[in-house]
Amino acid sequence: MNSPNNRLAAAFAKAAPRAALIPYVTAGEPSAQATPKLMHALVQAGADVVELGVPFSDPMADGPVIQRAGQRAIERGVGLAQVLEMVAQFRQQDDMTPVVLMGYANPIERMGQQHFVDAAAKAGVDGVLVVDYPPEETGEFAAMLERAGLAPIFLLAPTSTEERIAKVAQIARGYVYYVSLKGITGAGHLDTGAVEQRLADIRRHVRVPVGVGFGIRDAESAQRIGRFSDAVIIGTKLIETMEKAAHDAVGQGISDSGQIDAKVIDAASGWLAGIRKALG
Repeated sequence: MNSPNNRLAAAFAKAAPRAALIPYVTAGEPSAQATPKLMHALVQAGADVVELGVPFSDPMADGPVIQRAGQRAIERGVGLAQVLEMVAQFRQQDDMTPVVLMGYANPIERMGQQHFVDAAAKAGVDGVLVVDYPPEETGEFAAMLERAGLAPIFLLAPTSTEERIAKVAQIARGYVYYVSLKGITGAGHLDTGAVEQRLADIRRHVRVPVGVGFGIRDAESAQRIGRFSDAVIIGTKLIETMEKAAHDAVGQGISDSGQIDAKVIDAASGWLAGIRKALG
């Protein structure tokens, strides 16, 4: 099996000189059974890395679209253990595409940090981004991940101080996720010039690739961000596309869950293929 850090490095190297494409989807969407199929379809549509959101009841950084997806997943019985099972299932057919888990501290704390790290490595996870683990307080957890061959991934934002950037630069592996907007996912107007300048500031400290997420909603905005970022990370609009496909399928009188899942997966992969084409 490829080691996780090697998979991430290989994915960015293979994508260059274009920006890597990293879709975010919530584990459990469009259903628990269909999530691995969705992941494969996104790879076929051009995803270089897949970010898989771990459902959580109080997702403070997520806007309403991703909150709804997380709530649906929770209602389907999806928790951290089930997410790891989805990754293991995905790995049965794909040993090349990196998978990054993105979520919150509470589910990891409930499982136990070391137990989680061991289980994630066994499942085939490549990196972990925990929104509410600040880098200043996460040294031991980051070390656990590294010892297991997993990449500790961190967020930086327009409000991040020089001290925060320097700390992230010390412990981040895989890539850094730059939040291009203040506030929650799916909100606000994307100021490309400001993002480009901020990435130049970050790169004075950070040596791993820097991806940009929040506010990228179409091929045009993805293309603009892709001109200067190492990765384009896109979630809210993708999940909106999936929601609409499910709603339309029900409106067409389709009641079979498998058929609805197939419609959703087709819509997601078709939309993402357009973003991939725009990136070159």
